[in-house]
Amino acid sequence: MGVEAGAHAARSRALAVLRVRSRALAVALLPAAAAVILLAGGSTGHLVGPFWHAARWVVTPVAVLVLLAAGAVALVVARARPAVSPTVPITEDSAPDLYRMVRDLADRLDVPAPSAIALTPDCDSWLEDRTHPAHGPPPAEDRADEIAGARTPHHRRAHGAPVLVIGSPFLWWMRVGELRAVLAPVVAGTGPSAQPDIAAARRFVRGLDAAVAVASTPGRCPLTRLVCAGIGAVARLLLRGCREHAALMERGVAAAAAERAQAVDYGLRIVAQEQVGLAYAGWDRLLTRVALPAWRMGRWPSRLDAGVVAALTELSRRDRLAEGFASRLGERPACDLLEEPGAVDEAASLLAARLFHGGPGESGRDWSPVDWQEYPEEVVDRKWRTDASRLHRVLDTLGVTDAPDPTVPHPEGPTLSRILDHLSQAAADGETATGPFPAADDESRMERAGGSDDDGEAEPDGPAATLAAALTALLAREEAAATPTAHRTTPDAVPWDDATLPLFPLQPPRTARDLLTEHVTAMVCCAAMDTAGATPGLDWLDGPTLLVNGERSTDLAPRVLSLVEDGDPAPLRTWLRASGIRPEKPVRLV
Repeated sequence: MGVEAGAHAARSRALAVLRVRSRALAVALLPAAAAVILLAGGSTGHLVGPFWHAARWVVTPVAVLVLLAAGAVALVVARARPAVSPTVPITEDSAPDLYRMVRDLADRLDVPAPSAIALTPDCDSWLEDRTHPAHGPPPAEDRADEIAGARTPHHRRAHGAPVLVIGSPFLWWMRVGELRAVLAPVVAGTGPSAQPDIAAARRFVRGLDAAVAVASTPGRCPLTRLVCAGIGAVARLLLRGCREHAALMERGVAAAAAERAQAVDYGLRIVAQEQVGLAYAGWDRLLTRVALPAWRMGRWPSRLDAGVVAALTELSRRDRLAEGFASRLGERPACDLLEEPGAVDEAASLLAARLFHGGPGESGRDWSPVDWQEYPEEVVDRKWRTDASRLHRVLDTLGVTDAPDPTVPHPEGPTLSRILDHLSQAAADGETATGPFPAADDESRMERAGGSDDDGEAEPDGPAATLAAALTALLAREEAAATPTAHRTTPDAVPWDDATLPLFPLQPPRTARDLLTEHVTAMVCCAAMDTAGATPGLDWLDGPTLLVNGERSTDLAPRVLSLVEDGDPAPLRTWLRASGIRPEKPVRLV
């Protein structure tokens, strides 16, 4: 599909969307037209008699009610604030080279330049319309275009020009040429966006979507809820009528933009697309394995985008398939287009914590930034000791003694032996042949050791299952107490509202077995640090890690799983002896 063909297809679908609006207007005006005919016929003496008199009394009030209802719907659709993606705004003063690159790219594509640039903490880029009056006042008439300056009228900032939203990980991982190649088809989309029919159709669809959101807002009085329910029903009906046309219109716009961008850095774009997939993988791994544990501890890493580079560099070191990507690091990174990349990275990192975890919008006593150099001590060590303390509190609640054998001296503090003795009780008593949890083959066990989600199957009774259930209940109470009421999601909450944060939660539902395994591992790590001189560490791909004699411990997870699932402490005790860890010694907890 060529540029003209794609643009023609998009315009035809835009006209189909506008026809839905026209039909809705015609339906709203039909009773009024009938009332006008009846009243005119009565005044001229043509439509007289009891029947026409009754028809006038019935149709006229109906027409007035329909007009009032249509006016209310039209008012809400026109004035409702469309959803806006949370982003970090980038001014031209803070990134003149980036604005210049986008301006030159728009010149090469012969399309209007975007009105502004913003960053999002995600691996994606798009154009976003923010021309609605609720999104802020338009720029002053005597102010130059934020991107294009005042060189030509074609590139002066138009009120209808969209904002270019760029994924912040792209700026840190990609080189300047790769970023330009990736943004080419996105910037090319400003051309179709300037087409009047397409712009009008998009405004109509966004207005309907915003009207549905307004109608769904909770906390109103019964009468207002009734009115909003009617408005929402009409808006949903119109959305269903134009949904397919709007989707095909956007598909045509994308096709036209992609075709137009073919002439700009086409060969480099193929290579850059590989970097998009790699950046997405590194960003997802960094958020789920590294950032999430810190967020749960009330700390937010302030250099997430720089962490992506470290994570992908580590991946290139481990994986031969990624070896070629490390050679790119000698070229100029796209973050050099920013005047203060550190400040931008910090703002994007805070926004990421807010979107993916629901944290506060600014730092505070219980929500403070953490540098990567401080991560092992401030996050990893604290996390392990907090989990170990929680595990011992649960054992205290269950009445588990520190030394079940009366011949053994009572320890002066919490010990790892207490955990080993309790979890191996099922195997010692011969309770089941498969242990306190369902049996699992070696392959599935190794998958869980690597961090994959469990299927949530039922777990039978036993010491480990009882401990896991109590641990899950305690953790749920702690999380409920720590979650601010304003950040709890309600079923009727409107998307993109602060009350619905996190918008994209990264916390998968962890089973009781997963929680118990995580807490036992934390206790083992605490014992290793306090009795064998081990240290907490940070692995860019796997998150918190234990360093024994300066080397990363990679064989601990399957041994902990043997204890938790089978009640077999032998593999873990063997590992402890080989590492010089003394489980009978008390450890320091928080």
